[in-house]
Amino acid sequence: MNPIRRHWLAAAIALAASPLAGAQSAGDWPARPVRLIVPGPPAGGTDILARLLAEQLSKAFGKPFVIENKPGANGMIGSETVAHAAPDGHTLLFSYAGAMVVNPSLYVRALDPLMSFEPIAQIGSFGNLLVVAPALPVHNLRELADYARKRPGELNYGTWGVGSGGHLTMEIFLQRAKVTMNHVPYKGAANVATDVQGGTLPVGWTDVTSQIQQVRAGRLRALAVSGTSRLPQLSDVPTMSEQGYPFETTSWYGLFAPARTPAAIVDRLNAEVNRIIATPEFKTRLGMLNVPAAPTVSAAQFRNVVAKDTVAWRAVVQAAGVKPE
Repeated sequence: MNPIRRHWLAAAIALAASPLAGAQSAGDWPARPVRLIVPGPPAGGTDILARLLAEQLSKAFGKPFVIENKPGANGMIGSETVAHAAPDGHTLLFSYAGAMVVNPSLYVRALDPLMSFEPIAQIGSFGNLLVVAPALPVHNLRELADYARKRPGELNYGTWGVGSGGHLTMEIFLQRAKVTMNHVPYKGAANVATDVQGGTLPVGWTDVTSQIQQVRAGRLRALAVSGTSRLPQLSDVPTMSEQGYPFETTSWYGLFAPARTPAAIVDRLNAEVNRIIATPEFKTRLGMLNVPAAPTVSAAQFRNVVAKDTVAWRAVVQAAGVKPE
């Protein structure tokens, strides 16, 4: 090959592989429909909010943002799908704090949230909801503790997986109340709520969004919410802290891309998500979904939130005595 031609070919290859090339091509993004992976089942809280956001992103960018539900393994199946996708902005992850910042303290298989992903935007800051079957004669945490104390090892409770936010929160509560209950892991929070409503499961943790109407209709009784504040649509349900069992570590929803996604795409998405969640319409819809609004943050600030919460939840895992798998 001619030396001059070889030189220019090598230069072209180097330029194509450079971050600058990725940033320049970001102007053409999205070139096709965007897959938005949800690591939970349809009708769960993560799914409901993901569909709300996908609708707005589709309008903003002129291409469909298509939801794909990939539940299981406490969110790891969906996370792995995105981590292994091409970092071109056409496969994104809409996930929750437990799947991103708790799993690394529990599972060898779990991906590092900062090495395998580009954090894009945070949506909301909230806790989880503890519910019981209406037939269970308890109305608050102290009554639940007394009821379980009289039936050591007999009472089951469900969550959406080993090491989930519900599981860790309950184990901390049980330690402090000095009682025992049996953990039953499910594939999703909606499945937990279904069995509690049906009476086959007496106690369960669920997300704050999907069971509002069931609680209002009396098909579920809400005992407490974890986190730092009460919920917009269930304001009569006290926090755990208000009932003498402090648990103030919070959760959030977040948008992520595969690692090495061009910064220009990440920044465009961050700006658009922040614009959407700041609109009065979206804030109203968040409130209707029982999700307290959180301040908008840049992608870099959200990265810091993920890093800080990974450390905070690791301490919760250790305190709960849940062993890595």
